[in-house]
Amino acid sequence: MSQGLGIRDQELAKQFDGFSGNEGFSPLPNEFFQDLLREIDDLDEIKVTLYALWRVANMEGASHPLFVDDFAHLLDAEELASGLEKCVLRGSLLRVTFDTDAVYFINSPRGRASAETAREGSWIPSKKHFEPPLARPNIYQLYEENIGPLTPLIADTLREAEEEYPPKVIEDAVAKAVKANARKWNYVAAILKRWKEEGYGKKQNRRDDQENRNRYVEGDYADYLD
Repeated sequence: MSQGLGIRDQELAKQFDGFSGNEGFSPLPNEFFQDLLREIDDLDEIKVTLYALWRVANMEGASHPLFVDDFAHLLDAEELASGLEKCVLRGSLLRVTFDTDAVYFINSPRGRASAETAREGSWIPSKKHFEPPLARPNIYQLYEENIGPLTPLIADTLREAEEEYPPKVIEDAVAKAVKANARKWNYVAAILKRWKEEGYGKKQNRRDDQENRNRYVEGDYADYLD
């Protein structure tokens, strides 16, 4: 039996407390599990790959560039350089090199288009505009936590809503439904439709707010509560 723990064993001995269930989930492409996972046998490469996929999934905007500094907290400089190089050689990341910096993109249709635009010199990515947003529950988590269990049909409906409305608007509509004790997706959808037609974020006085609540509960939207 070993007389003591090595550094690596000591790190492993720091047990993870477990997932909270409240932080949401980030999507990973099916190709990661079908193709990449069985091929990657290097710890640095898998860390870089997973972090790149997570960061891009949580970024706003259309181009999603990644910089070396984005990964700096994961690995030391030598390990990071090795992980990035292996990702580029494997083809999971694309690299565009400028005079003073290198920019990386996920090898996806959007990433390939962004990399090509950067290579042509018509666009130079800027670090300051692409910080991940604050964590926010996704639409599926909002539904499960506030309305009920997901079904395939509901999942399709939520996906369509996600394509049509910004996350903040959906979140506010769900909160409004919960406040009215109307935990039905149809009710949320009615709120979203009204905001789309009349304008989101319009200021209301207390009388207007009560009239709108009665409109949902007693008027045109009463059917959505059944």
